[in-house]
Amino acid sequence: MTAAGSRATAPSDAPAFPQDRTCPYAPPAGYADVAAGGPVTRVTLYDGSLVWAVTGHAEARAVLADQRFSSDRQDPHFPVVVPRAEQQATIRTPLLGVDDPRHAEERRPLIPHFGHRTIAALRPRIQEIVDGLIDTMLAEGPGAELVSAYSLPVPSMVICHLLGVPYADHEYFEARSRELLASITADDAVRARNALLDYLRRLVEDKQRQPGGPGPGLLGELIEQGRKNGGTDRDQLVLIALILLVAGHETTSNMIALGTYTLLRHPDQLAALRADPALMPGAVEELLRYLTIADALVRVATEDVELGGHTIRAGDGVVVVPSLANRDTAVYPGPETLDVRRSARHHLAFGFGPHQCLGQNLARAEMEIALSTLFARIPTLRLAVGPDELPAKPGGTLQGLYSLPVTW
Repeated sequence: MTAAGSRATAPSDAPAFPQDRTCPYAPPAGYADVAAGGPVTRVTLYDGSLVWAVTGHAEARAVLADQRFSSDRQDPHFPVVVPRAEQQATIRTPLLGVDDPRHAEERRPLIPHFGHRTIAALRPRIQEIVDGLIDTMLAEGPGAELVSAYSLPVPSMVICHLLGVPYADHEYFEARSRELLASITADDAVRARNALLDYLRRLVEDKQRQPGGPGPGLLGELIEQGRKNGGTDRDQLVLIALILLVAGHETTSNMIALGTYTLLRHPDQLAALRADPALMPGAVEELLRYLTIADALVRVATEDVELGGHTIRAGDGVVVVPSLANRDTAVYPGPETLDVRRSARHHLAFGFGPHQCLGQNLARAEMEIALSTLFARIPTLRLAVGPDELPAKPGGTLQGLYSLPVTW
């Protein structure tokens, strides 16, 4: 299968994409060559084909807001950025892989469940989860592996609460989620995806059969809404549940661990937060900009479009590179510097436009509570290993750390 709309052989000066980070909180060193090509340039995918890389902040926002750049993964020209996505066209992906008006129809009933009011009401539960996990770490410490003890269970427990998924099953769906996102081959990704779909299908079926109703949580509410509207599309509901479950814990888990590591590696910024805890909401925005763990927002052009001095032809693949757009000097002076006092609200860590991340309010709340509480309750927190013992996750998946040993 060809990876992109452009079928030409890659020229020798088109950098490879994606690449691996050598520092967990910085873009790959080789991305300097990508940025050197200007805000819109060519990069080479794993099979030698070409796509347009969009690295300028303004140009990235333009692409993500423009309906002429499609998210339809079943389009035969849609870029396949990594091998595990080679079978992406075999299943229609709701929310992420469709365009308006269908995308808007699928998103609309979910919006109230992730709005400011709902998330504000959820904050006490998030705080309770965070405090309970820290209580356990303190009782078992000093010393903990922070990913398994804290950064993963926080969002996993929250998304289970929000969706109505039994947290008792967390080890199973967390493992399958990791397999899905870290798969090398398409076959491995399909196996992990199908295992998750089977689990969620059984869960939805059980909820639909419950004599007292489907129970609390978003899945239960969607089932009830479907009944009132003449029937629930079970397959559609299972696919939406898959996206919310995986995205709802994997992304924020990586951000909490990587945010903790980054602040420990920038003691001056951590000291500023300790001196003025009111800086934390802005610090979260800066960490989202600085770390940018989701580093490939993929589209395909459906018409010829002029962008950044280039003509992008219909059928050309396009990859927005948020880690570079979020370090555009035209928007962020000194972008290589972490500055918790910076106004970074217009970053692209959650995307932009119609497909901007549905769960961004939840992610912000989880990060604010998890980071502020961790550093307040364990003021002597420090790394238990050297930075060279903490390899970054490979390019082509969510960026982050496999483990984070800490002590106090």
